[in-house]
Amino acid sequence: MTVELVLLTRVAFRGREVAGPLPRAVLALLAGELRSGVSTGRLVEALWPEERPEHPVKALQLLVSRLRARLGAGVIVSTPGGYRLALAAEQVDAAAVLWHASECGRGKPAEALRHAEAGLALCGDAAGWDGGKDDPLSALRAARVPAYRALMRGRGLALSRLGRAAEAVEPLLTVAGWAPGDEEVLGELLRCEAATAGAAAALARYDAYRRGLKSQLGRDPGIALREVHRALLLSDEPPVRRGVRQEPNELLGRAADVAAVTALLEWSRVVSVVGAGGLGKTRLAHAVARGAGQRLVHVVELAGVTAGGDVAGEVGSVLGVREAAGRLGLLGGITEALEPGPALLVLDNCEHVVDGVADLVQALISASGQLRVLATSRAPLRLSSEALYWLPELDLAALTELFGRRARAIRPDAGLPAEAVRRLCERLDGLPLAAELAAARVQTMSVTEVAERLDDRFALLRGRARDAPRRHRTLAAVIDWSWHLLEADEQEAMRRLSVFAGGFTAEAARHVLGDDAVVEQLVDQSLVQVADTPAGTRFRMLETVREFCAARRAGAPETDRFLAWARDYAARRPVDPAAGMPDLAVIRAEQDNLVQALRYGLERADGATVVSMTALLGALWITESNFSRLAVLAQDTSWLLSHFRPGPELVEATRTAAVLDALVGFIMPGLSPLRALAALRRLPEPAPGTPVGALHVVLGSPDAAPLADSADPLVAALANYVLSYAFEDRNDRPGALRAARRMLASLDDDSLLLRALAHGRVGELCLQVDPGEPAYEHLSAALSVTGKLGWSVAARGRWALILADVQRGAYDEAERGLAEAAPGGGDDWIELERFRLCARAGIALGRGDVEGGLRLWREAVAGAPPGAGFWRYEVEAVAVITHTRHGRVDLVRTVADLLPGLVSAAVRTVPVSEFPVCGTLLLALGLVDLADGRPARGARTIALAERFGVLRGFQPDVSPEWIRAAAPPADRAVYADCGPDELRAAALALIGSDRA
Repeated sequence: MTVELVLLTRVAFRGREVAGPLPRAVLALLAGELRSGVSTGRLVEALWPEERPEHPVKALQLLVSRLRARLGAGVIVSTPGGYRLALAAEQVDAAAVLWHASECGRGKPAEALRHAEAGLALCGDAAGWDGGKDDPLSALRAARVPAYRALMRGRGLALSRLGRAAEAVEPLLTVAGWAPGDEEVLGELLRCEAATAGAAAALARYDAYRRGLKSQLGRDPGIALREVHRALLLSDEPPVRRGVRQEPNELLGRAADVAAVTALLEWSRVVSVVGAGGLGKTRLAHAVARGAGQRLVHVVELAGVTAGGDVAGEVGSVLGVREAAGRLGLLGGITEALEPGPALLVLDNCEHVVDGVADLVQALISASGQLRVLATSRAPLRLSSEALYWLPELDLAALTELFGRRARAIRPDAGLPAEAVRRLCERLDGLPLAAELAAARVQTMSVTEVAERLDDRFALLRGRARDAPRRHRTLAAVIDWSWHLLEADEQEAMRRLSVFAGGFTAEAARHVLGDDAVVEQLVDQSLVQVADTPAGTRFRMLETVREFCAARRAGAPETDRFLAWARDYAARRPVDPAAGMPDLAVIRAEQDNLVQALRYGLERADGATVVSMTALLGALWITESNFSRLAVLAQDTSWLLSHFRPGPELVEATRTAAVLDALVGFIMPGLSPLRALAALRRLPEPAPGTPVGALHVVLGSPDAAPLADSADPLVAALANYVLSYAFEDRNDRPGALRAARRMLASLDDDSLLLRALAHGRVGELCLQVDPGEPAYEHLSAALSVTGKLGWSVAARGRWALILADVQRGAYDEAERGLAEAAPGGGDDWIELERFRLCARAGIALGRGDVEGGLRLWREAVAGAPPGAGFWRYEVEAVAVITHTRHGRVDLVRTVADLLPGLVSAAVRTVPVSEFPVCGTLLLALGLVDLADGRPARGARTIALAERFGVLRGFQPDVSPEWIRAAAPPADRAVYADCGPDELRAAALALIGSDRA
């Protein structure tokens, strides 16, 4: 929220000045009691302290009425006894200042500084706030003087603690003038003066303060200030850096982590950097140590210590403390070696001796007030003084840069194609060590070969660097180090949980383990990560860790428990994909696990698992219009479904699975619904009134056409849905659109999801048959309903809506959609970046930028990758058509020369449902003939294009009427009665040897 009522620097509401002493006074009085309001009596007394009006209550009412007219009726509200401002504290500067002053006195320095500066910005220079006036506005401002001073104090302290000494001096001097005895402020001022003006100036200030305090109060400064003085006396001594290593090469991608850990050490006595092996905790700790502000910095490596009781001895040895000779004992000797502070002790690799480290750190922190400890570990120390920093995986950009640098260092002439490197690094779990080990293999392998062999990452990722610790020379050794720190029950849990390919919930862990208590222990060991997601709290292993543990699974027992969990999960979520799905976000979160269960079920011919997973996954993918995955699902599961005999508890899941497989078999080219239909025929009759049951009736009928007028609206709707695909399979898109519209008309307003499905189908067909506004209206309606009900707004729907915007000339909306949408999901064509170029070409042409639009079409053709299938044909054909219509076929002559070969390839391979692809290529070829002065052949080719049909997505004005106008009736009559095979033959004949 922003401040709306300003009272401290001026008096204004929403930027408009409020004039007059009485209106200003009313606002000041109400702002001073924002929550409770002010009584009528108190307002009258404060407004007219000496001479009151004849009718003071009425005078107050009139004043408030005028204020309401100026500010708005709802700003000042009446209460049973008076009036109140209907504004939140953050909307009134006088109240917001109090909140910022309170917040800047707590928390981390960066957060305190943010609150201090926000509060001070509301105060201005605060001059005259305590000037002695007794009107309500002056009294309000005077009451905020303590808050202003607290903000100034908080700003000075925060700047000092953030290392911004030069900026901190002025506010600290100001505050010291207000409160000469504030030793916390004086201590920070001494540090800042030493950093900016030198230690002598700071020591002189301390001495003056000490003498004044002694003469006035007869006492010495406090302990904390004396420690600052002591550090200043030692500031001329050289700093001590023992065990701190310099970087052998640049530490990439960790600048933010170094800054974060350094900041944590400012306010926490103990900081533990925690994370999995191979993340770079040690290098991070050394980077922090190199930049530490403490005079004494010691780094102690504990990897070679084998028992917790030996930790103190190792630390003492590194610090030069001899246990036997010390009059203070080992602990006292270590404490003395860390004096005079301030000191930073870095303890590296603590996880295998964590108890001994915790005991020592606790004792040292209790004995020394100026000691900071930084630990690196795969498990926390669990001390009350400890702040944890969970080191994240390296981001992909930094990881790819690291891989590239290390690979070039090993083999300077190595080929490092960017896309291949990115794909490889995506599989390295963000582990810097994994990237370095993978880069080492580039000495004898290509990046592609490394990526191909990454399925056996533990055999592949081995290094030979002599300066690397033994536990970091292979990826297997990194994980093995952590594995052997686990108890037997923890190892068993890791084996069982590794079966979850997509992470797991606490409930899933209980299902396979019997108890989820061990999960917390595994999180502590940095072997399992926890995250809050839209689907709730989930746990996951790095893929490297999961593969390591999976290799140690016993086999069948772990898989059996996992499949039992998957079946139970599905049983508790019975679905009807057209009626709606519960917990969509939760189910999507489990998608990878459910796919894994499906694979296991198929391998074992486990019908119960297969039907349960098919029903759940198929219903999920229907919500996403993910027909490519549905096609694979139907292909993989239809045989087992046709042989499965379900018990009563699985009849409905089997029905859902078979209906989905049959539906996909009907609507997807190259698939057959016969096996799924055989499974449906063995099931009992479905209950009426359910979408799955209605689909069962429709798909089980030998002909869906008679059911299109069924008295049952669900049966009628779904029969028309199936018929729309049947018409499309016969290349009758107008018939498909009519059927889809009949589906929509059959449904009442309560059938929300089926209406969304129908709107989506109508909109999809309108893009080709009735482009522009109709397509936009139906696609918008579909996306609106699916968004409200929790279905994923699939990429296909979003990009189709962009195309509809281009078709209808809504170019601003189309550009916004392109900026917000991302490729991915659904069918392959929407995953191609070329769509962006084609859409932008349409926008440019629609706005009259012919040259820009044609250039974008040429870019789209140049960017079409090999193997892009029918989508590539459309891009090339429409690019030629567009250039030809603008008289610039010369710019695409190379593509135009390829058209006969493209037509030949297309007519031999495309199914009948995709005939418009061939028609679009033929139209392009015919228009080129006309442009090149071959009118007879051009007209005949265009007439044939009309019979195949033409794609209109990116050329909505290329209507059937427009095409017929370019082809004489005699030519059109030649192909009027041709069937699909005859059309194929005619196309091949038309592009015969004279075009070769």
